[in-house]
Amino acid sequence: MTPVIEMRNIVKMYSNGVVANKGINFSVERGEIHALVGENGAGKSTLMKILYGLEQPTEGELLLDGKTVEFKSPQEAIANGIGMVHQNFMLVPSFTVAENVVLGAEPLGKGGMLDTKQALQVTADLSKQYGLRVDADAVLDSINVGMRQRVEILKMLYRGAQILILDEPTAVLTPQETQELFVAVRALVDQGKTVVFITHKLREVKEISDRVTVMRDGKLIGTQNTADTTTEDMARMMVGREVFLNVNKAPQNRGDKVMEVQNLSYVSEVGRVMLRNVSFNVYAGEVLGIAGVEGNGQTELVEVLTGLRPAASGDAMVHGKVVTSKTPREVRMAGVAHIPEDRLTNGLALDASIEENLIVDRYFDPPFRKGLMIDRKMVLKQGQDLIEEFNIRTPNGQLPVTSLSGGNMQKVIVAREFSSNPKVLIASQPTRGIDVGATEFIRDQLVQKRTDGAAVLLISADLLEVMSLSDRIIAVYEGEITGVFPDAASVSEEELGLYMLGVKRQSFEEMEAYL
Repeated sequence: MTPVIEMRNIVKMYSNGVVANKGINFSVERGEIHALVGENGAGKSTLMKILYGLEQPTEGELLLDGKTVEFKSPQEAIANGIGMVHQNFMLVPSFTVAENVVLGAEPLGKGGMLDTKQALQVTADLSKQYGLRVDADAVLDSINVGMRQRVEILKMLYRGAQILILDEPTAVLTPQETQELFVAVRALVDQGKTVVFITHKLREVKEISDRVTVMRDGKLIGTQNTADTTTEDMARMMVGREVFLNVNKAPQNRGDKVMEVQNLSYVSEVGRVMLRNVSFNVYAGEVLGIAGVEGNGQTELVEVLTGLRPAASGDAMVHGKVVTSKTPREVRMAGVAHIPEDRLTNGLALDASIEENLIVDRYFDPPFRKGLMIDRKMVLKQGQDLIEEFNIRTPNGQLPVTSLSGGNMQKVIVAREFSSNPKVLIASQPTRGIDVGATEFIRDQLVQKRTDGAAVLLISADLLEVMSLSDRIIAVYEGEITGVFPDAASVSEEELGLYMLGVKRQSFEEMEAYL
């Protein structure tokens, strides 16, 4: 049978000399769900951008149903039945679902104006046909992440896509929303569509795909029937060595209360209540996980606790010392370390060297300060020690931090924060956007910090990460705590997901003893 997609000897070399794809041969059969996996920088996104017309290959050939094609733009790819749903949604928040679905290809009525009735009908028909439940009349800003995901898919189906490329489609979904998406994806295939599914979550590869292709360092390592491989096999192919996907934790030895949060509230600049009377404690020797769909106040909570935003009301204390509405430096001096969710904006000084980034929070104190000057010898020694200890892959520490891969940038932040000997470590999305090998390393380091007696507050959109690393879990929805689970190992993904969606709530009396 002729593959519906065939990419032959694809080479992509950028003007700076970086070779992202090195002679890739990749094919997809009609009517299959084909998973594409690999570490960051493996070249899989570049390959899919070539397929979608966002990038042009330096060498190689693209065939569609056995015929050579050349897409100079996404519009040409869409015209040939190929659609891509990006990880970062490309939707207009103030438009309705129907208006987003038809945007750019609107049904027109009298006077060349949008035929709203027709747009609503088309959206409702597509929704019913493919099992992608949406409220066509709802304003996008009022619907949840799972429904926005469906809107993106409906946009492509409306434009006639027969082949769908889904880029990390479950990154911000709850277990329930993920299962709903999987049902919809299978329904699409049952109706003749073909799906390329890009994901970091190897368990999802096993659950949803027919075949899986693994890439590493710009090369195709292999393609296998998913039923014939394991998550361990895939991880080994991705990284090139044995990877241990399970988190091993020593028995918990919980100590004294370190951080106390009391009735914390925060109101955004536009008057929206993002946190409402949030209270909890974090203890020495534990990982307290915050589970919630992104956009439910987690970012604001972290930024209030680390001095990046002022609280509207309430307090947070470390060993009894108030840290709310203090500067970030004052919060750090109180013993709070912070791995931020956006490493490029809040985690790194991009124009500085690796060594400078490793001491950016302590250059003003001995031993790094000598009189009015920085002691370069001590900066060099600290850099060498941390680069070795945290396995930061770089020829030397004098290079700019921007020369590193995403995973190694994250290791720079982890090395700096961990070496500050914090009383409280706030880790926000600590493994987001990094590869399997770096993820394994950072998770092990977080567990070690907890075992060493630090109080760890973990915020992650990866529910499995929260569940595997945490000793205790708090679920949040719309800025409020909906449930607390004193034993993380005893709650299921499905149960936790209901609290993350606000479907279930515990009473304050049920939660009080465990907060």
